[in-house]
Amino acid sequence: MSSVAPTFQCINCSTRVPLDQAVYACPTCGHLLEVHIDPEVFRARGPEEWKALFDQRLAGQPGPDGSGVWRFREWVLPGLPVDDIVTLGEGGSALTRSPRLNEHLGIDLLTKQCGHTLSGSFKDLGMTVLISHVNRLRKLGHDIPAVACASTGDTSAALAAYGAAAGIRTLVLLPTGKVSAAQLVQPLSHGARVLAIETDFDGCMVHVQKLCGEGNVYLANSKNSLRIEGQKTVAFEICQGLRWKLPDWVVIPGGNLGNVSALARGFEQLRLAGITDRIPRIMCAQASAADPLYNSYEHDFAPLVPQQAQDTMANAIRIGNPVSFPKAIHALKASAGVVTSVTEQELAEAAREADAHGFFLCPHTAVAYGGIKQGIKSGLISKSQQVVVVSTAHGLKFTEFKNHCAADTIPSVELPEPYRPIHVEDDLAQVLNAALGE
Repeated sequence: MSSVAPTFQCINCSTRVPLDQAVYACPTCGHLLEVHIDPEVFRARGPEEWKALFDQRLAGQPGPDGSGVWRFREWVLPGLPVDDIVTLGEGGSALTRSPRLNEHLGIDLLTKQCGHTLSGSFKDLGMTVLISHVNRLRKLGHDIPAVACASTGDTSAALAAYGAAAGIRTLVLLPTGKVSAAQLVQPLSHGARVLAIETDFDGCMVHVQKLCGEGNVYLANSKNSLRIEGQKTVAFEICQGLRWKLPDWVVIPGGNLGNVSALARGFEQLRLAGITDRIPRIMCAQASAADPLYNSYEHDFAPLVPQQAQDTMANAIRIGNPVSFPKAIHALKASAGVVTSVTEQELAEAAREADAHGFFLCPHTAVAYGGIKQGIKSGLISKSQQVVVVSTAHGLKFTEFKNHCAADTIPSVELPEPYRPIHVEDDLAQVLNAALGE
């Protein structure tokens, strides 16, 4: 194993900064940072040795070995003492297949259920790494009084949960009225200090960066590349779940775009370790109400033009000025990736269709599903290909959306018919007639 400690490294000029410094942009040129891990880490064992090591760590057991993130700990912050890890059993989520849905679509579609975790979203994967690192720094005497994030819901829930587990104070900045009730109650329940601000996510992001710059508070948004080190393990888990093989496509919804780069990073590290020899094609699906990456893609990956994001049912990706845009562009180019833009109508239809075949999609995963349907219709995704869609959150966090979708009460969206309970009297004949009649 390499003795070279991980560092932050600029994606533009390659300036390196020690990992124990609270920096979120390159001090030389101002570009984004990533965590640099010595390539020799991935070559320290042969491919079969790595697979055997990771396979023996059984998901679901207590402690780091049972974590879908920390079972890969040699590749995630190598050198972090095991005693400093803060884990709540994140990851280890299922790859599920609905044969009826696949027959309907004509492809082999699997869903990576990243919402089946403590806080109900994939954000736990990155937060366990960030909070574990902060936990280590505090033990070493670093003055970090609190950790903060801007959020549209899921990040705040994960931060508050892991902060509570570690005994670290957490601060959450949310846009007023743009977070579901289920998402809002999560950080409150974990004891976070929650600020509801009369702005959108991008406005909250401006405030939290100033708070972290001036208030000695540690930033927990995905601009902090420690988060990506946890989220990249989705790629490891997909490959491991397919018996160390890769699908043809991986499809993911895109908002702040950290997850796009995380996927590509994970698949590239699998290749570096000799376990695979390619990267799956990545599709990033955006809601048409907030699709700056799609607009860039349509113009040969032109520079980012920030948008004023509009209302969308997929509120967690209602982001017009994504922080991780440069990393996402690099990831998509490296994977021959594509970007799609999905309307509210397509989003609602996708949720209805998937749910009718056994799923319960959050609105953001429905955006990704809508992108898959576009790809099938255009011929981009062929019937012989295997596709994995990353489900980013549990549908139960978005009961308002599910209720509106069932009742066909979404503005500007028309669905075939509402789903409503059938009310009957307390009479067996009426029950039989209602249950078994036409």
